[in-house]
Amino acid sequence: MSSGFLQAQGAAQGSRPVGGAVCKGLEQSSELSAGGGGGGPSGPFPKWAPMLRVLTSTLRFPRPWKPLETRGCSSNPGAAGREIQVCALAGPDQGIAEILMNRPSARNALGNVFVSQLLEALAELREDRQVRVLIFRSGVKGVFCAGADLKEREQMSEAEVGLFVQRLRGLMTEIAAFPAPTIAAMDGFALGGGLELALACDLRVAASSAVMGLIETTRGLLPGAGGTQRLPRCLGVALAKELIFTGRRLSGAQAQALGLVNHAVAQNEEGNAAYHRARALAQEILPQVDIASGMAIEGICYAQNIPTRDRLEGMAAFREKRLPRFVGE
Repeated sequence: MSSGFLQAQGAAQGSRPVGGAVCKGLEQSSELSAGGGGGGPSGPFPKWAPMLRVLTSTLRFPRPWKPLETRGCSSNPGAAGREIQVCALAGPDQGIAEILMNRPSARNALGNVFVSQLLEALAELREDRQVRVLIFRSGVKGVFCAGADLKEREQMSEAEVGLFVQRLRGLMTEIAAFPAPTIAAMDGFALGGGLELALACDLRVAASSAVMGLIETTRGLLPGAGGTQRLPRCLGVALAKELIFTGRRLSGAQAQALGLVNHAVAQNEEGNAAYHRARALAQEILPQVDIASGMAIEGICYAQNIPTRDRLEGMAAFREKRLPRFVGE
């Protein structure tokens, strides 16, 4: 396999950092848009009020939580046979959504139906503005995702294989581009495409006993769903080459030591320790402002600065190569 697959130059994968609230926090933005702090008609900058109202309308302020439809929720009896189930959590966890991978007969292997249902779930969740964090977890004990369904693939023609791998690559891109933070809860085996799915997530939490690796080279294949690009961006080119060329498997504890996962936790009797740690991490993320809202707040604050004398003084001082004389206006 050519090492050209492993070049890490270029932009990193499209992750969405959770933007912090600027302008002294989210609560101040509502004051600015309402006229407090000089942002409304009664303040010193009335001509900017229309802009502030438009900017404020783009913010994703928390709204009363309405549970998602029972699209495959484990509590929905009609969804019991689906390979992908979606649940929205309530109470203190409102805003957290979960994708449950539940194909026990094939250890959550990435087959046609599995991939189709996962793409469908992502498309629905992407449009739901209530979703602030998305967790990928497994309903099959001891397994996160065993990778490609090689039995199914063996029955495909060469053309069908090419199309399916292209579709699989698109799935990973959809996960990487999801508008809210994503967390992979790896409570068991995550091999080949299963690790590529986790790499497409923003954060990864693993049980210490979990086993993961891009093992395709041991099957006469190579990673085809983004692993050659995302692994070197995560670990560096040299280490990624070593892991891919050898097809080496890592424990969750080893993966944390290398920086492949954010957290590794001791597995519990129920086999869901990584999920519980991922859920706690999601709870930490919930209060944060998403980047779209943070950018809108930044726009509001910048609009306040535009008509000030100090802004003009700062630019004049730069042009005249002198220290600015700010007056607080």
